[in-house]
Amino acid sequence: MERPNDHLWALMSAERAALAADLSTLDADQWRHGTLCGRWDVEHVVAHLTAAASLNQWQWLRSMVGARLRPDVHNQRRLAEHRGRTPAETLDRFRAVIGSTTAPSGHTAAYLGEVVVHGQDIRRPLGLPGAPAVEALTPVAEFFARRDFTVASRTRAAGVHLQADDGPFTAGSGPLVTGSTLALVMSMAGRAPYLDELAGPGVPVLRERLGATTA
Repeated sequence: MERPNDHLWALMSAERAALAADLSTLDADQWRHGTLCGRWDVEHVVAHLTAAASLNQWQWLRSMVGARLRPDVHNQRRLAEHRGRTPAETLDRFRAVIGSTTAPSGHTAAYLGEVVVHGQDIRRPLGLPGAPAVEALTPVAEFFARRDFTVASRTRAAGVHLQADDGPFTAGSGPLVTGSTLALVMSMAGRAPYLDELAGPGVPVLRERLGATTA
């Protein structure tokens, strides 16, 4: 019997598999390349994704309590745990969780968002052509527009009307912002480089907000 989130988990598996295929083409220098995640290089981001697919609710809670409720400390510890001795080993560990349905909570669209956003955090700086499917991006955009969870997406999008030009996503009211579902998702996630792919009178609102916050 199909569960309510089975479709989202299937999309997540497909996006992880696509990212793993892209990662398999990287050389040693590319694994050390910077990403859109601040100080994290490609290998750091991949290890973070593996960690996110490996923690259930109780494991996450124990880790957060052990980190004294400091998310950055929690993330660094779990990243170190899931990073291999070499990039190849880190990639193997990521491949092992492609089909994982483990997560700290039932907010499946948010964890799909982790995969699609961090995938682009890697691909864009490296100039890799891959991109998430609109089918996978749409539920992420809808979740981001209605709730702050792993990112302050709802706060960033408040007071503007977001309209995808390549899919069904639309949300909010106010000055219009149009663009691809990917650009809208990445902008709500705080990735300023994607603002240049958006159009409309609401773009300056987003630009000001992203300029005043850390992605």
